Amino acid sequence: MNNETKPALGVGMIGYAFMGAAHSQAWRTAGRVYYLPLRPAMVTVCGRNRAAVEAAAGRQGWSSFETDWKHVVGRDDVDLVDICAPGDLHAEIAIAALEAGKHVLCEKPLGNTVAEAEAMVAAANAAARHGVRSMVGFNYRRVPALALARSIVSSGKLGVIRHVRAVYLQDWIVDPAFPLVWRLQRERAGSGALGDIGAHIIDLAQFILGDLLVGVSALSETFVKERPLPEESSGLSAIGGSTRGAVTVDDAVLFIGRFANGALGSFEATRFASGRKNAMRIEINGSEGSLAFDFESMNELSFYDHTENPELGGFRRILVTEPGHPYLSAWWPPGHLLGYEHSFTHEIRDLVEAIGLGQDPSPSFADGLQVQHVLAAVEKSAGAGSGWQPIPAPAL
Repeated sequence: MNNETKPALGVGMIGYAFMGAAHSQAWRTAGRVYYLPLRPAMVTVCGRNRAAVEAAAGRQGWSSFETDWKHVVGRDDVDLVDICAPGDLHAEIAIAALEAGKHVLCEKPLGNTVAEAEAMVAAANAAARHGVRSMVGFNYRRVPALALARSIVSSGKLGVIRHVRAVYLQDWIVDPAFPLVWRLQRERAGSGALGDIGAHIIDLAQFILGDLLVGVSALSETFVKERPLPEESSGLSAIGGSTRGAVTVDDAVLFIGRFANGALGSFEATRFASGRKNAMRIEINGSEGSLAFDFESMNELSFYDHTENPELGGFRRILVTEPGHPYLSAWWPPGHLLGYEHSFTHEIRDLVEAIGLGQDPSPSFADGLQVQHVLAAVEKSAGAGSGWQPIPAPAL
């Protein structure tokens, strides 16, 4: 069956900026690289600024545009709603879409609060009984080297896991003159570096280990307490006539944690690591070996075999570009590297395959809720200075 004769999966995307552009690239590409059971049809993209969303629709490959997300949810030609909007809109849009019988892909973190995430899970569970699927977008799970890391750990090659060390370092708001964008407002974003980039390393550590955090102890800081108001930012410039506004989220967070099987973890997420642009790193130490990954060398995985002769031992560089490595059978010859955007193409491949096969995709909204519980425990520990905070076990 060629692409044109496959059943269509009409997609409506809400949000068209950075993350919307990444998702658009994936929707354009996935069905042309992988054999999918359904044909993604880029029906419409939505944003509040009519001129900007119209331009984005043409640039990103969408057939039409809307300025009200409710119109997207209500369209008969939309089968799946892709939510790339700020966090304060996730719950309302996702619940409405699921209740309308639309499949949903929602960017991380799932909601701004545990209560919102719980409501989204309840809606997803109710919709699933009617064959409606939902997934949260932790795209780094689809980096081939990280998918390979999960396979190596699950094989037992590292033995008993003892340590996880994960950091996500950026520097894009080091300058105090950087404006008060929506990501720096709690009512829009929910949290700062914690939810934006910390959620990724929390999910990745749990994904690679196949194990969950059961407790954390944290510190956080907001280094720049006020910032200039942007010229146009959801009416912020009109607040009391002031030219500055309060930053109401964290700039950086550090925490330690314990996993259910006993491993210890350390985590750091910051937007104030000068010189670091998107330095996401994770290292896993076990009784029989170790793995290390740095996203700035995203096609590589470092592996150490502790059982080898120490005179010949050391970390080994694995170039993760072989056709037998995760996701790579459809791409280029070995040594021809992939990039950031490919993680989203792999995400869309997995989602469309699951929908086409009538299966529940992963990570689920329930997985997103579990990460939300970790975020809440970190915030509680850091905010109250109350030390160790347990994380509730997922509901069965």
